[in-house]
Amino acid sequence: MIIIAFLAFYVAFNLGANDVANAMGTSVGSKAVTLKQAIIIAGILEFTGAVLFGHGVTETLGTKIANPDLFIATPQTLAFGMVTVLISAGVWLQIATSLALPVSSSHAVVGAIAGFTWIALGIKAIDWSSIGLITIGWILTPIISGIIAAFFYSLIQSWILTQPNPVLQLKEWIPWLSTILLSIFGVIVLPSLTQPLTDFLIEKVGLDIPVHDIPIFTGAAAAIGLTIYSWRQLEKTEKHKEAILSSAPLHPYSPTSAIEYVFGRFQLLSACFVAFAHGSNDVGNAIAPLAVISYINQTHNVPNNGITIPLWIMILGGAGIVAGLAIWGKKVIATIGENIISLQPSSGFCAELATATTILLASRLGLPVSTSHALVGGVVGIGLVQNLKSIKFQTLQGIAAAWVITVPISAVISAAIFSIIRIILNLK
Repeated sequence: MIIIAFLAFYVAFNLGANDVANAMGTSVGSKAVTLKQAIIIAGILEFTGAVLFGHGVTETLGTKIANPDLFIATPQTLAFGMVTVLISAGVWLQIATSLALPVSSSHAVVGAIAGFTWIALGIKAIDWSSIGLITIGWILTPIISGIIAAFFYSLIQSWILTQPNPVLQLKEWIPWLSTILLSIFGVIVLPSLTQPLTDFLIEKVGLDIPVHDIPIFTGAAAAIGLTIYSWRQLEKTEKHKEAILSSAPLHPYSPTSAIEYVFGRFQLLSACFVAFAHGSNDVGNAIAPLAVISYINQTHNVPNNGITIPLWIMILGGAGIVAGLAIWGKKVIATIGENIISLQPSSGFCAELATATTILLASRLGLPVSTSHALVGGVVGIGLVQNLKSIKFQTLQGIAAAWVITVPISAVISAAIFSIIRIILNLK
């Protein structure tokens, strides 16, 4: 179990190095935060999200993709299969990160599960409908995210950035931007965050309140607070401008700097939400196999009725994500933030907003999609609005190639490793 826990930490480490670029890549690329600040902020929020809310996805990955009922007679086969999943997903994520390519850890895990299932039970045992949905997700996710990002950025360009008095326009739009931001991210994060308080008020205090009232109230209060804070920040930058112009009338002041400063605050907040949501969602990719192995080790049965995830496994996954981000995360952050197009806080904010909206829509429809795919699509959508020539298509070719081969290459690595283990241990 110590060796297997180390393998799970290895996957979480590589997941942190590769996938956390989804949360912080555009913020670093637009200079809203420094790389060091991004790593600290993302580290705290990823760990919190993973430990507090990582149970659901972990249970789904551990019990739904490889059907445990098929392994009732041979639980040890499922356990060793999950060991190969950890090795395969970790190796592929490490290779992709070393090449600075953002790939989907979810797809790597699904491919690895398909690979060992194929060897253990035959090709018919693979859940081909899941593979089919992932393939559809490859195509639709970046397209939908790109369209939404282009739409958001076009609105901001026409209604704020290109207006005769953009600062005044931004002042009028701040309440709406605050509401949009906190509505989209609130739907992802707030229900989970406020659930303990809702349960306490209903069960202990005896208040008969609808489930969604506290998230809605919290989101509304936060939107009002963000609006007031943003207005004050804008006023400060305007006063700073007046001081500059009075002391040096020929100083080349641009109102764009004030606008981008405020958008930088919005973008940082959106990045925090993405990091928290990512930690709670994607930690399952690293620790689901460990949770299944731990269950089999303790009960000598397969977890066909669901599993309870021990706290130490959640902490291990969160710690691995943070370690990978801190030590190796800057490579993929640079690819997303700087090597597709040049980003400003206003455009980076639109890309993150589009990513969140796409992931939210996909979750509601039950489609398995990748945050990496959504964010890259969003960044490209911004580039299409700004200037087609600004998009670095060579970077995109490498990213697209990595996307396409993630499931098959993970499956092949997993199948090969499982075949070797089966021969050595003489598994049925």
